[in-house]
Amino acid sequence: MSNPHPLAAWLRLTLTPGVGAGSQRQLLAAFGLPENIYAAGHSALAAVVGSPIARTVLEHDTAAAVDGALAWADEPGNSVITLGDPLYPAALLEIPDPPVLLYVKGDPALLSRQSIAVVGARSATPQGEANAEAFATVLSQGGLGIVSGLALGIDAAAHRGGLAGPGSTVAVIGTGADRIYPARNATLARCIAEAGAIISEYPLGTAPLAHNFPRRNRLIAGLAKGVLVVEAALKSGSLITARLAIDCGREVFAIPGSIHSPVARGCHQLIRDGAKLVESAEDILEELRLDTCRTAAPVVPTMGPDDDENAPVIASLGHDPVDMDTLVQRTSLTPEALYAILLTLELEGRVSRLPGGRFQRL
Repeated sequence: MSNPHPLAAWLRLTLTPGVGAGSQRQLLAAFGLPENIYAAGHSALAAVVGSPIARTVLEHDTAAAVDGALAWADEPGNSVITLGDPLYPAALLEIPDPPVLLYVKGDPALLSRQSIAVVGARSATPQGEANAEAFATVLSQGGLGIVSGLALGIDAAAHRGGLAGPGSTVAVIGTGADRIYPARNATLARCIAEAGAIISEYPLGTAPLAHNFPRRNRLIAGLAKGVLVVEAALKSGSLITARLAIDCGREVFAIPGSIHSPVARGCHQLIRDGAKLVESAEDILEELRLDTCRTAAPVVPTMGPDDDENAPVIASLGHDPVDMDTLVQRTSLTPEALYAILLTLELEGRVSRLPGGRFQRL
């Protein structure tokens, strides 16, 4: 006997192994609702997706998986949104392969909010993370949702910024919605589930498989009006998101960085290819013709008063990573004196110590 729950047939269709999203959409286009698919019979289904898939759709037992998903959806804060649900984000219907359903932890209404995606390197520089959080904070305070992928580095910083304003944030993940990956973002994920939304197209329990993460990038690009790339290497997954955004007719923005930084080269490539160079949140709002916010987010925060006793060292640092020997030459200070000043600046959050004995002004 079939499960009478209104989500049961949707879950049965999407939880059947060997029936991909393309076949699912073909069947839905031909028969309408999932209930009609299961009432149609083998011959009718085979005419649409072939006999082997038709047999799998009708014969595979998904009862345990369906019951588990329904139990999860009944928990407070959890929901399952299908293509037939009014809460399904219209923006995703504009991409070539929208998911048939989404598992959501948090507020599903946020999926339809006017949003901007903020993405970038996992191994971001401290300045890159500061830029991502600053931009996301200003945009969220103006009412724009912040969409990202819950990865370390730029993604995490973007989500923190999104949570700082009423625009909030949506995390699109590449695992099941009942899993947190990476574990280091567990606290952040709980905050997003409480004040934003975490979404996944993958069945509950899905492990962090490598091929799922590039695929989820199409949802990050599809949900937003544009994509801001903060830092990215030339082979970064963020460039995949940017290309997908272009394919969906979305705007692409990039923050330029140091010519010496590997995580700036992807942004520079995007800019050469036509992405909009931005230095503030205002640049994005003007390009999107949005009036939600009029306050710019500076790429480089101010460094303090001109009479700061450490101002000469700050000036000698410039804005690129620099090694100790170079700083000694620029400042004419002894290594011991310079180390003491750098330690003070590091404790004040004005300088970051990088791998290889280099330092960078924040």
